[in-house]
Amino acid sequence: MTEPVELVIFDCDGVLIDSELIGCRVEAEAMTRAGLQITLEEILERFTGVTSKETFSTLEREQGRQLPADFAQRVGAGIRAAFERELAAITGIHAALERIVLPVCVASSSSPARLEHSLKVVRLFERFTPHIFSAQAVGRGKPAPDLFLHAAARMATPPARCLVIEDSIPGVQAGIAAGMRVLGFTGGSHCAPGHAERLRDAGAEQTFADMTLLPNLLAGTARTGAR
Repeated sequence: MTEPVELVIFDCDGVLIDSELIGCRVEAEAMTRAGLQITLEEILERFTGVTSKETFSTLEREQGRQLPADFAQRVGAGIRAAFERELAAITGIHAALERIVLPVCVASSSSPARLEHSLKVVRLFERFTPHIFSAQAVGRGKPAPDLFLHAAARMATPPARCLVIEDSIPGVQAGIAAGMRVLGFTGGSHCAPGHAERLRDAGAEQTFADMTLLPNLLAGTARTGAR
């Protein structure tokens, strides 16, 4: 038996918006042009859920090559343009949110500017603002628990009564480290076969691929607190 859920914390990329393939593709193409050896598949495998800053610095260190000073800004502009052309909300998320009665917020590795832009593109910004929290507000990004603990504190909710919806292994690990319950979402276009098992191995108590199922899952956790 665990405590009932009082707050639902959503990751953004791959949970609210189907963005991971788009963003990782833009990053891979930009890094290749800058002289780093990286593929879309490697970014998805190694860096999903991690901040772009950490991704870039890790690859610079590993490959001994410095990216241009304005690289992050140029990648950000490329992702913004691609989002305006291609970005869609996760199928079923609008309908699911209409049925969720618990308080909700967003806690994401993306920058505040990217969060605002992407959520506005898919008409979700007004649903969550002002409860949208970026890893830029804390010292360590996922898989450290800092961002989720920050979100819980801002929402005045004990961590044990928070439930995280995550699609990445670092995100699941961060939720567990924060003392929260975690559901793994596997309905994004970037999720490969076996992803649900990997999320459960990381600590997710349950996984689901259909966002329309989420309100019923939350209703059970809020009512009983049982796993």
